[in-house]
Amino acid sequence: MGSVAIAGTIVLAAGQPQQPGGRVLDVAFNQPQPLGPATQPIALMPAVPPGAQILEQRFDGKIRPLLTQYCFGCHGNGKHKGDVTLDKFISLAAVQEGRETWQDICDELSQGDMPPDDKPQPGKAEVQAITGWVHEALTFRDRNAPRDPGRVTIHRLNKTEYNNTIRDLIGVDFHPADDFPADDTGYGFDNIADVLSMSPLLAEKYLSAANDILDKAILTPGPARKTVVKFPVDKLEPSHDTANAKLGAPGWILYTPGSVGTRIELPVGGEYEIRVKAMGDQAGGEPVGMAIKLDGEMLRKFDVPNSRDNPQAYPVRATAQFGSHNLAIAFTNPPPDRSVKRRLIVDSVEVEGPFSTKPLPLPPPSELQKRIIFCMPGKDGTEEQCAKKILEHFAARAFRRPVPADEAETIVKLFRISRQQGDGFEKSIKFACSAVLVSPQFLYRIEMDPAANHQKTAPITDYELATRLSYFLWSSMPDDELFSLAGAGRLRQPGVIEQQIKRMLASSKANTLIDDFGGQWLELRNLDDVSPDASKFPNFDGRLRAAMKKEFELFFAGIIHEDRSVLDFLDADYTYANERLAKYYGISGVTGDEFRKVSLAGTHRGGVLTMGGVLTVISMPTRTSPARRGKFVLDQILGTPPPPPPPDVPSFKANAFLGKSMTLRQRFELHRADPTCASCHKRMDPIGFAMENFDAVGAWRTMDGGLPIDANATLPGNIQINGPDSLRQLLLAKKDQFVRSLVEKMITYGLGRGIDPSDRATVDDICDDVAAHGYRFSSMIESIVKSDAFQKRRTNAADAVAISTDAIRK
Repeated sequence: MGSVAIAGTIVLAAGQPQQPGGRVLDVAFNQPQPLGPATQPIALMPAVPPGAQILEQRFDGKIRPLLTQYCFGCHGNGKHKGDVTLDKFISLAAVQEGRETWQDICDELSQGDMPPDDKPQPGKAEVQAITGWVHEALTFRDRNAPRDPGRVTIHRLNKTEYNNTIRDLIGVDFHPADDFPADDTGYGFDNIADVLSMSPLLAEKYLSAANDILDKAILTPGPARKTVVKFPVDKLEPSHDTANAKLGAPGWILYTPGSVGTRIELPVGGEYEIRVKAMGDQAGGEPVGMAIKLDGEMLRKFDVPNSRDNPQAYPVRATAQFGSHNLAIAFTNPPPDRSVKRRLIVDSVEVEGPFSTKPLPLPPPSELQKRIIFCMPGKDGTEEQCAKKILEHFAARAFRRPVPADEAETIVKLFRISRQQGDGFEKSIKFACSAVLVSPQFLYRIEMDPAANHQKTAPITDYELATRLSYFLWSSMPDDELFSLAGAGRLRQPGVIEQQIKRMLASSKANTLIDDFGGQWLELRNLDDVSPDASKFPNFDGRLRAAMKKEFELFFAGIIHEDRSVLDFLDADYTYANERLAKYYGISGVTGDEFRKVSLAGTHRGGVLTMGGVLTVISMPTRTSPARRGKFVLDQILGTPPPPPPPDVPSFKANAFLGKSMTLRQRFELHRADPTCASCHKRMDPIGFAMENFDAVGAWRTMDGGLPIDANATLPGNIQINGPDSLRQLLLAKKDQFVRSLVEKMITYGLGRGIDPSDRATVDDICDDVAAHGYRFSSMIESIVKSDAFQKRRTNAADAVAISTDAIRK
């Protein structure tokens, strides 16, 4: 039996059971219907279910009086300081409707920001009573309301996803998207569907990339197209045996024997010109020497007499075969005496070619080509039959779903057009495949509502679930096993998705979570771009930067592949280091360049907040920043970011107190004495002060400005902390808050959308599940993937109901 809506009042049809707490089993907004004998109402729904009645009584008896006592002086009785008024919140329902306001109120109370210091202050028990009641009130509504899984906007592949998808679809791993415009970010990540727009420039880049990709995968007869590929300085890397090279403003600076270089991809065999733009610091009576090598073979040696303010191009031609080659630029005459400052500086490399004008003989079909063209006319069928098989298979994998017959026929027509214009079989296949690679069905992850669906929510298809899962864990398309399970309708069978998550996390492809999620969550993607002042921090160089980056990569990989607790992010007693990083951290007994797991006992380090890379990216080039470090902990670790500063607040200037013997902390305390600065800084700065023993590049210190460092701090609520060890213990005491923040960020990354208020109950469930399973990393991933938010979507019907409901209310 259903329910009947009469004049906006929901009644229960006769004989319909009522759930405990007065919850409606089935609610429908129907047109008023005449009541027959079988539909006479036997009882109206209670206005407030029994569970809510208790919350309502507590609000009237205890919470509202506390608000009247401590808050109404500024925010009640008609007053609305800060555009916040509490007069309208006279019931449980009103509080539940004002979720965002009450979450802000709880944050302000919990952090001691409200009431102001010059007003009467509630006791700790009173604060807990208010915040606890608000949490219960909002949770009660969330857990008793239908779950809304949300809906993700049509989702363009970002640069990382495009590169990885091309790699897995074609087998060409040469990062074509590196030349695309940068992706916009939202909610801290660059895979948020709402901000991944399409520009005319990007559309042109997609077309060019499709041609380049297929040129490398499918070789066709005819003159090769001459191209110029430039490798800027940030695309060059020092070789493993290069002991002393630094990436600076002029380029890669080589101080001692060694080389920098890159891998180049040649579309066909032929003659190419390699041009190296270089310069040098001249000293010692002879010009700087340079050699260009291809696959270890010397192509030519050069004298480089020009100085760093006059870069010159040094060209050499070479004949090479199709495929991948190692290009190296070596420093040939480093001075034996370190007092002689002769250095080679490499700015960039260009590769132009091929210069052949005649059709080049083709090698036998490569494995890449066979991967696409697996059906040969005359051997496996007619041209038409083979083209149909090839293109249907290619399109299905590219679109990540089966291709209907009419859609496949459109693609095959492109093959026929190319053949009619005289192109060969392989070239015509390439032409049709290039259309697939610029299709919205490939460039976007598209999820459709089920046909004739009238439900507010609906499960996504198995192919869409496989796609969500693979782009979550791998930032790439589903592999054959996921495709097969989706095609067989088995992905949601008991135990199957858990087994797939385990398999996928064990794969090396899961390392994409380290850079794509971890690198953005902890801002370590910025490590390559920071430039600490060399005069203040002479020990910080390219090798140390690389070691810091590797430390985090191995640390996060260990948590993923060993399925460790996510609380290790807060206070692990181990890390990964080579000799260089171990000495920097004061760890003995580590020799060589090989990284290994090491104990952090006695180092005051533990977890990601004390890693050199993290400390460096949340500092300034010349000094630490207690405010920046404190904001980072509040935002990225605890999920409680402070508000942005008002536009008229002056920025902190560390040199404003030159001539005075003061630590940075003392200068900050003078700065925050300004009342306009104090409200936010009292939350951020104490956390940063507790981290002051680590300098701007993460080295331990006990002095600053010639004075001892004071790492004692007082957080709002009179919470005392003393240094990084004490801070880590405080964060561990707030582990549930950290886990919630991490879960919210992981859901945001996994779904490609921001967290909505309707996700609150889902986040609660996931956090409870993670805690129940010992905070294991896999339990967080499994719980997210098995949630309604991941496996379902809001349909267009839900929007129609929302519109209708709004109309009824109005």
